[in-house]
Amino acid sequence: RKRSRVPREGGEAGLTNTPSRTQKMMLAKAFRFGNRVATGLLARSPENLVVPAQRLGSQGYATDAGNKTWEYLKTEKRDNGVAVVRLHRPDALNALCGPLMGELVSALKTMDADADVKAVVLTGSDRAFAAGADIKEMKDKNYAEVYKESMLTAWNEVSEIRKPIVAGVNGFALGGGCELAMMCDIIIAGENAVFGQPEIQLGTIPGAGGTQRLTRIVGKSLAMELVLTGSKFDAQLAEKRGLVSRVVPTDQTVDECIRVAEKIAKFSTPVIIAAKDCVNQSQELSLQQGLLYEKASFWGTFAL
Repeated sequence: RKRSRVPREGGEAGLTNTPSRTQKMMLAKAFRFGNRVATGLLARSPENLVVPAQRLGSQGYATDAGNKTWEYLKTEKRDNGVAVVRLHRPDALNALCGPLMGELVSALKTMDADADVKAVVLTGSDRAFAAGADIKEMKDKNYAEVYKESMLTAWNEVSEIRKPIVAGVNGFALGGGCELAMMCDIIIAGENAVFGQPEIQLGTIPGAGGTQRLTRIVGKSLAMELVLTGSKFDAQLAEKRGLVSRVVPTDQTVDECIRVAEKIAKFSTPVIIAAKDCVNQSQELSLQQGLLYEKASFWGTFAL
């Protein structure tokens, strides 16, 4: 179908600026977001963000004081709008077994639904954020089994949490550990942090975003080298290539993450959610589509 040519401002001829079908779809999605904001589903009323059954209070946030809700996590709900999740499988350097990831997704969803929480800090130990997926769980599986159970698919639910997640990475973040960190929104690394996708050394490839997210962040050439050789890289290179926002002394990593989360938590919950969503959409949409999505979400904030 021919598009009519109309004079642009200043007399220069050009094509009409009629939105394409895809652009119209993106606008409709963005307007729906604005309408949700306007009707309060994202929250002028905080209770709209909370599933009543998930108002767990202290029993839903295990702490160092002794609540044993989780087997592989230590969690804390602070008074400043911040929740902290620590991976806690010290005997295996926080290797990401199925039960651990199930607990993590459950805890994050609970925090996402809690109106008192505006940002989450996710960290591990000084030795390891997470040394990778649990190889013992995988070594005897065949293709039919991993296909039927859709292995690692549930991990992506971490990236679907609406509230910001700040990852504090000390020590090893290898394989699945590196992929988990990349699912978070901000990564702050300790000076001893080590990243990598060493799956090729085990005769396989990354399966939870390593070939995709890493490439988008550090560029094709470096990502290709890291994936094909299984090489590790330190916190300084990670900062230089944009994988982490900054590097801090190892004993200050968690405190710095909490400071960032506290700064975020001072602001409006629906606006925080909208801002995170728009930045994430920049990784999925063309520039023009992203600008349309951003504009409609921006308009939606005026309904608050």
